[in-house]
Amino acid sequence: GCAAILLLYAAVIFMALRTASLAHSHFGRLTAAGVTSTFALYVLINGAMVMGMAPVVGVPMPLLSYGGSVMLTVMIGFGLVQSVRVHRYSEVTASKSSLI
Repeated sequence: GCAAILLLYAAVIFMALRTASLAHSHFGRLTAAGVTSTFALYVLINGAMVMGMAPVVGVPMPLLSYGGSVMLTVMIGFGLVQSVRVHRYSEVTASKSSLI
């Protein structure tokens, strides 16, 4: 069971990093990579705490443990990554009116 959960987390992290690498805008690339690294850090810190390799701090396992604010931030982050995936071919350009 634990190996399956870790494989699913690895798959989510891989797909989000792939989304970051396929984004055409620099902002989308940085946004997706930042959200993914935060998610991966949550998983790594919680896994290290459970195995006794790190001191116990208040980081719940994303999508598995009950934590209100962490669940909210993870879901918002997934929404940002999905938005980057949907808009991966659109370029962000500055218009002349916004520069004035």
